Amino acid sequence: MNEFSQAQLTSSDSHRSASALRYARSATFDEPLELELGARLPSVTVAYETYGELSPARDNAVLICHALSGDSHVARHTGHDDPGWWEAMVGPGKAIDTGRCFVICPNVLGGCRGTTGPGSINPATHRRYAAQFPPITVADTVDVQRRLIDSLGIENLMAVIGGSMGGQQAIAWAVRYPQRVRDCIAIATSSRLTSQALAFDVIGRNAIRSDPNFNGGDYYDLPQRPFVGLALARMIAHVTYLSHDAMATKFDVNRTQPHSITTQFEKCFSVGSYLAYQADRFVERFDANSYLVLSLMMDQFDLERAGTLLRKSLAPAQCRWLVISFTSDWLFPPAQSQQIVDALRENAQPVSYLNVPTSSGHDAFLLPDSLDLYGEHVRNFLQGV
Repeated sequence: MNEFSQAQLTSSDSHRSASALRYARSATFDEPLELELGARLPSVTVAYETYGELSPARDNAVLICHALSGDSHVARHTGHDDPGWWEAMVGPGKAIDTGRCFVICPNVLGGCRGTTGPGSINPATHRRYAAQFPPITVADTVDVQRRLIDSLGIENLMAVIGGSMGGQQAIAWAVRYPQRVRDCIAIATSSRLTSQALAFDVIGRNAIRSDPNFNGGDYYDLPQRPFVGLALARMIAHVTYLSHDAMATKFDVNRTQPHSITTQFEKCFSVGSYLAYQADRFVERFDANSYLVLSLMMDQFDLERAGTLLRKSLAPAQCRWLVISFTSDWLFPPAQSQQIVDALRENAQPVSYLNVPTSSGHDAFLLPDSLDLYGEHVRNFLQGV
């Protein structure tokens, strides 16, 4: 693999794998979870990882909420551990300093990395939920996280931090449990997705459901799973994470010299081999049913539903806010972050805003490119500067 081709294949997912999460723990809550849309889960298990030490006063806990394809493994625990999905931000001496903060990162409800989701066993039937897993909302995920925080003996959170779908969770924490959150850091997110963003997710879900191996979602005991549909959904989504400039830089020079990889997908162009590589890696560690559940959960997050004013939805929050956007992010465009900031200012709620100049698109919040700028803002904000 030559140097240029390796650079072509690099993404925010480059170090992610299907390896076991060696440091993940789990907590099971046997009391039923009443879901926002009317269904009920008889019990819930949540997988999570922690970093650093909880202070004697229990006042240094930072909850990190992950994006759709993330999990509990936000950073390395030791030098021999696998890299985490936010390695650049979390660790000793880093912007989210685990030498000062007790960091908690749970896998979301509906996920496929240890938390109750479609691939889990339904205790009522002793079979996998599969297609019978109920629709969930961001509020449901936050309620599960609240149970976890309670079980750890933590009353108040120093901060809740998240990007993309994780940013939706952070916002929901601030308005759902206002007395328990000191700081909310919402990164590359919005109060609801644009119709353009929804359209890409709709296509992705249709790709999964149209896979002949999907079998209505009941594929776990079959010899083949809907890997093609999931791979296509990932390719579509991955395009939305990049910007025009990022793609031009990455692929234009050698656009007709694709990397030589083994794949069933088209690789006539360098961008094709890149998307195929990312998709093939993704299906190794993710579940199609979870993708359907979580993408729909993200799409249905809407603080402006039924004509509700955004400032009214955000009014219950009592925390300080740091809102961060990225100039080339067209999936969660800066204008949507500005709307959140404007609504908070109308409410006279304390908010700081940073729009980071970058050509990396939505992926920027997971890459080290602009870390010197936005990472330091996060560090200073957490320190009360």
